[in-house]
Amino acid sequence: MKVWYNKVNESRRSVLEVDSTEVTIGRDPSNTVCLQSPLVSRRHAVVRMADGKLHLENVGLNSCVVDDEEVLGGQTAVFTPGAKIRIWPYTLTFEAEKAATITLGELESHLRSIMADLELRIHRKLLERLDLYEFETNRVGDNESILLLENNIEDVCRDLKVFAPENEALLEEITGLVLRDHLINQLIMETGTEEYFDLAALSSTEFDVPATLVPEREVELYSLLQFVRERLKLEKCRDVTEQVQRVETRFNEEFHLVRPHLHHELRKYLILRTLKKDLKDTIFGFGPLQDLLRAPTVTEIMVVASDQIYVERGGIIEKSGRRFISDKVTEAIIERIVAQVGRRIDKSQPLVDARLPDGSRVNAIIPPLACKGPTLTVRKFPAQRLTMDDLVEMGSISTPAAMFLRACVIDRRNILVSGGTGTGKTTTLNVLGGFIPFKERIVTIEDTTELRLHQEHVVTLETKPPNVEGTGQYTVRDLVKNALRMRPDRIIVGECRGPEALDMIQAMNTGHDGSMTTVHANSSREVIERLEVLVLMAADLPVASIHRQLASALDLIVHISRLPGGARVVTQITEVLRYDADEHQIILHDIFNFRDGASLRPTGYLPSFVDSLIDKELLDLEFLYGRGGNYEL
Repeated sequence: MKVWYNKVNESRRSVLEVDSTEVTIGRDPSNTVCLQSPLVSRRHAVVRMADGKLHLENVGLNSCVVDDEEVLGGQTAVFTPGAKIRIWPYTLTFEAEKAATITLGELESHLRSIMADLELRIHRKLLERLDLYEFETNRVGDNESILLLENNIEDVCRDLKVFAPENEALLEEITGLVLRDHLINQLIMETGTEEYFDLAALSSTEFDVPATLVPEREVELYSLLQFVRERLKLEKCRDVTEQVQRVETRFNEEFHLVRPHLHHELRKYLILRTLKKDLKDTIFGFGPLQDLLRAPTVTEIMVVASDQIYVERGGIIEKSGRRFISDKVTEAIIERIVAQVGRRIDKSQPLVDARLPDGSRVNAIIPPLACKGPTLTVRKFPAQRLTMDDLVEMGSISTPAAMFLRACVIDRRNILVSGGTGTGKTTTLNVLGGFIPFKERIVTIEDTTELRLHQEHVVTLETKPPNVEGTGQYTVRDLVKNALRMRPDRIIVGECRGPEALDMIQAMNTGHDGSMTTVHANSSREVIERLEVLVLMAADLPVASIHRQLASALDLIVHISRLPGGARVVTQITEVLRYDADEHQIILHDIFNFRDGASLRPTGYLPSFVDSLIDKELLDLEFLYGRGGNYEL
């Protein structure tokens, strides 16, 4: 029996061949597999082979994960050879008869690690040959400098013997990865930077195309990519997002047909083309983030350390396999990103929260506040504004619930959207805001502008941080107070997280019906408790008085949750009915809730304002509660 193991951030794996049918795992040297980490127990787990299956017994205090099942101390799990065992910070694979299999994700991560190592070596050689700071400063319109840089990259690759015969097999595997990346980048760039992800356009896209083009090789490359496009039927995809998803998931199925046509010279040209692009991205652009910022399938980018870049795709966080050359380069690129939007970051101001031109939200933090090195989080703004139809199609909300919310917005009901971080509160708020009639005057207030309403009469306000002297700050609360003087029909606050909650509640109670906001909470009931705390931050009021104000102001709470698989769904639509003085609490009634782990369904409770919705012909009860919508009570 063989055991393969490696640290989660390392691509190189160690292998241990064991004759015994019992393997002990822990940090003590007496164990069969010794994992040197204080997070591993001295004797953490015992794995035994019986009847062709492996049995893991957790004998330590810390948990471990077998495939996707968490095994706590004292518990046992049965698994088959080839399953992954995670004992933080290590990953282990047991194989009884054959070599350990490696997933496509692991292979991609390993190949990207090799490319990153190569780029680091080339970058160091370039620093010896050229003044890269001068290149960055004088890059605009200087084609001769770009040509000089690319020629030097070729020379360094020749010196390092990158394309020596002994590297042929490895280069062939890398070619598949870079060819896929090139196709994805080509699809995105064909859409035009004005429509998709302006953030990537902040860095000039002219550096994607080499100055040292070889026409014959470009023709060969174009033909291969056209062949792959036809095989994947990309022209039938509805948009570039679906095209990229199809390439990401199915490219390897077709690569075996392309492989025979990738002769040595074409492989060399394609890899050199990629090295030139990546190094120019590092010198002039956003380094390994450049392609991630453009990719429509990536919704969030999280830089934990220079060699750890995570992304979120389809609600699932995964390691991108990309990495920065060094912490200094990471910090330089963070400075480049925030400088594009008029912000600065340095040791005197090591934390920045900024909004980029495309609406993406950026948070950067560097040492001394970030202990492991510069950290960056980018929550990308969606390229296309989602509609309620999109949410219904994705299964985030049911059709009857969507129709009900539309009617409530038009009927000027005050709505609060709640949920945890990253559940889609702002997206839902944006969708609900789209139902507001065009004739109404809307004032939006946010820390960083993310709402994009399609109505014409929208006044957008954004908070302002203090200047270097610590003055000139304007908070959400300041803007809410000012908005009351702007004759708004509706006020939309991106998020209530402080004393502005009191001003928002007051606005809802003083003639600004149909206003909306969001708040962090775990359920509709906890929204009330959360608002209590926020209001008390503004004024020392009796809880009973706060409850009366909340009951009077709010009509609906729309709660969103993230399911274990990453899907974001509306799980509760609740009416805020009244304040019960005898029970000293607000009475809430669910109109819809997520039950049976399947869908958002009506509870059978009719909201107190349902007559208003029916009288104005905004809602058809037959459609809402059954016959028309195939929903059972």
